[in-house]
Amino acid sequence: MKILGIETSCDETAAAVIEDGANILSNIVASQVDIHARYGGIVPEVASRQHLLTVLPVVESAMTEAGVVWQDIAAIAVTIGPGLAGSLLVGVNVAKAVALAQGLPLIGINHLEGHIYANWIGNTKPVFPCLCLIVSGGHSDLVLMTGHGEFKKLGQTRDDAAGEAFDKGARILGLGYPGGPAIEAAAQKGIPSLPLPRAWLKGSDDFSFSGLKTALLHLVQARDFSDSSLVADAAASFQQAIVDVLVTKTLEAAGRSGVRQILLAGGVAANKALGDYFTRHSSVPVLIPPPDLCTDNAAMIAACGYYHFQSGQVDGYDIDVIPSLSLG
Repeated sequence: MKILGIETSCDETAAAVIEDGANILSNIVASQVDIHARYGGIVPEVASRQHLLTVLPVVESAMTEAGVVWQDIAAIAVTIGPGLAGSLLVGVNVAKAVALAQGLPLIGINHLEGHIYANWIGNTKPVFPCLCLIVSGGHSDLVLMTGHGEFKKLGQTRDDAAGEAFDKGARILGLGYPGGPAIEAAAQKGIPSLPLPRAWLKGSDDFSFSGLKTALLHLVQARDFSDSSLVADAAASFQQAIVDVLVTKTLEAAGRSGVRQILLAGGVAANKALGDYFTRHSSVPVLIPPPDLCTDNAAMIAACGYYHFQSGQVDGYDIDVIPSLSLG
């Protein structure tokens, strides 16, 4: 069964064809990083306009690379939220139009759930129950997954998400955008030796990174950061503080929940330091998608759509975007 996935929740225009929820036949992503880098962050109006320019060529490229025609496609899965309203509308309306024109079923997908299903792509076969850590620019969520479509949210960010903290930390250190890769690259040359706080929020599975960001700002204001080695040490210290909190709180929740696996998901899951720290400290198997499936892509949306379609979900052509959609 072949599913076409379309993803336009933020600043990546993506389309993919996935077979049986696991095999990638094509996975096309048109990035807008260079466009938004000049602004130091994503400009929603610019993002949606760029989606309008690229979405149809991206869909056509995905179909061509997969070597399929419309008669081969069983259904179209598209992200309906969470995300930027204007960006989501582009993908959803294109999916509606194609589904209507080709007489194909339409399946609306939660972007966060899609990130989790990146773990089903390829040869990996997650087992239930599992604990999902979704870490991205807008989310830091701990979600218990007991079956396909069965989620219970245990914790979430109270302020800045991990990815947002990386972006703001990189801006403070003058490392550029996007912040996650910039902090990670700088941290490889540094030592995590600077004193930065961890918000443990005892008795809760929630996360908080705004205090860490503020502490980094005060550190930079108090010291001479013209020395590149000090910038590298600050990046390493900042990254380690985030990794410590994410791993420790996830492992504590996993111990209480009795899960059989931990699944990482979202753009921050591509951070090598985070993956290595989990591997060293977890007694529960940890699954991490390849880096290109951690960041926004349509393969994960199509893979998730496969399981929804198998369970009988088909949405009407009046389906709408839900920018604040949650999971669990």
